[in-house]
Amino acid sequence: MSLLQQLVEQKILDKDQARSFEFEVKESGKKEEEIILEKGITSEFFLFSLKSKNLGISLKEVAPEKVPLEVLKLIPEKTAKYYKMISLAREEQILEVGMVYPEDLKAQEAIKFLARQGNFSYKVFLITPSTFAKLLKQYRTLKKEVSKALKELETELKGKALKFEPRTTAELQRLTEEAPITKIVAVLLKHAVEGRASDLHIEPTKEKLRVRFRSLGALHSSIFLPLKAHSAILARIKILANLKIDETRIPQDGRFSAKIEKRFIDFRVSTFPTTLGEKVAIRVLDPFTGLKTFEKLGVDKTNLKLIEEAIKKPYGLILATGPTGCGKTTTLYAILQILNKERINIVTLEDPVEYFIEGINQSQIKPEIGYDFAMGLRHIIRQDPDIIMVGEIRDNQTASLAIHAALTGHLVLSTLHTSNALGVIPRLIDMGIQPYLIPPTLSVVIAQRLVRRLCDNCKEKIKPKKEIKDLILKEIAKFPDLIKKELKIPEPFYIYQPKGCKKCNNQGFTERIALFEVLLITEDISDIILKKVSEKEIAQQASKQGMITMKQDGILKVLGGITTIEEVIRVAEEK
Repeated sequence: MSLLQQLVEQKILDKDQARSFEFEVKESGKKEEEIILEKGITSEFFLFSLKSKNLGISLKEVAPEKVPLEVLKLIPEKTAKYYKMISLAREEQILEVGMVYPEDLKAQEAIKFLARQGNFSYKVFLITPSTFAKLLKQYRTLKKEVSKALKELETELKGKALKFEPRTTAELQRLTEEAPITKIVAVLLKHAVEGRASDLHIEPTKEKLRVRFRSLGALHSSIFLPLKAHSAILARIKILANLKIDETRIPQDGRFSAKIEKRFIDFRVSTFPTTLGEKVAIRVLDPFTGLKTFEKLGVDKTNLKLIEEAIKKPYGLILATGPTGCGKTTTLYAILQILNKERINIVTLEDPVEYFIEGINQSQIKPEIGYDFAMGLRHIIRQDPDIIMVGEIRDNQTASLAIHAALTGHLVLSTLHTSNALGVIPRLIDMGIQPYLIPPTLSVVIAQRLVRRLCDNCKEKIKPKKEIKDLILKEIAKFPDLIKKELKIPEPFYIYQPKGCKKCNNQGFTERIALFEVLLITEDISDIILKKVSEKEIAQQASKQGMITMKQDGILKVLGGITTIEEVIRVAEEK
């Protein structure tokens, strides 16, 4: 009985659908499983569990990092790709082989042939297409791919007048055009994207060239390259980013795009001279991971309601605040994606433009030619905008122009550096904004910090230790009354801790989300601003109207199993 017929028996499909899909299988030449998964009829695991019972072959899940390269090599990469079969493990003379289609007679003949050639016995297991795809990537580890390219480079240079360490700009230009150097840079970029790294650092040490990737906020050393490859690799990156390859004394900034994993990714390049030579930092601007919805950012129901109220207004100032790298711009992009409609003209001033959004007029400032935020804001008004985004309010001029734009009927979005939401009002006053101008313009302040999100696949439910439990309960006691009424804490209550699995590369965390505090400027808060700015009074009034602090938002995320108490304490402890 075919898999489609079995799905009919289980009432997942009706007979007409099954007949239609059977016809598609015959016409397309695709496998039954491929059509079922393409149509999203059922989950991959359920389908292959069904297939496992049919064939009487065990379904096996394997962590790719646990398969040694020497075992993987027993089935060549081309053969593995063609027959959808791959080595999983080897014990003495028995090789465990994972096959997506073990019923395929040609695949059976191929593994028999390889067993005779390699003098081993084998045992077949069924694996899912996604497991196969992950394992296939193991053939091309970062170290292996880069090492291969370096060997190719040295081979190509043997017998040539050009040395590995070029002395002139012309030699450097010629060397960067060599295929292996191009390949090394391409491999580094590809691994950065595949590993969801936010940044890639290439930096010279005394003996080697160190390559590090930033993942979940932390840098990890990934590979060391020969120091003699430094100038060629750096020159290749400079050429991509349209920078001067012969300028090594001053920092340079640039940008380029590359097609990786069938989509275009932007890379922002910054070179920096050090005592050991130039280092380069590359920011990976992947719209797939960088452009997020409010849900993905970690905005809960209470805060979401406040932000939605503010962005519905036709005018006003919305400020995102926090330290560098806390996701302020990502939050503003999330707002812009909601507001981006055909009938609305949105113009941005950014330094730099991080992600290109279709339908929005994005402009990058260039202070070196006098085009800064202040100048841009003066000219933006002539572009008939409905919504203006200014990358950052840095000085009195920009602050005054942003306030003026909000007063004259525009919705203005920007960022500011303060430690919390309450600090925005005194900060604006310090920048020379008159207190009476703040209430009619400032709509909402969004303060945030980033924490690591627990892996949903492997997080462990535990009872908190007494000191942790006391800390959580003490913080809950400080919650605004409006929130406490809705909050139900079970007894006993549980929290979660990281464990680590193949889905999260044994880190226990998968991505980063933000802790938020959202201050809505109400009439009561406006009165406090107009009388005399007192952070303490604003804090009391904000609590009365239901504002939760970043730490309190973190506690809610701990109770919800989203992050850990350690992460919350790390970023949101009150100073």
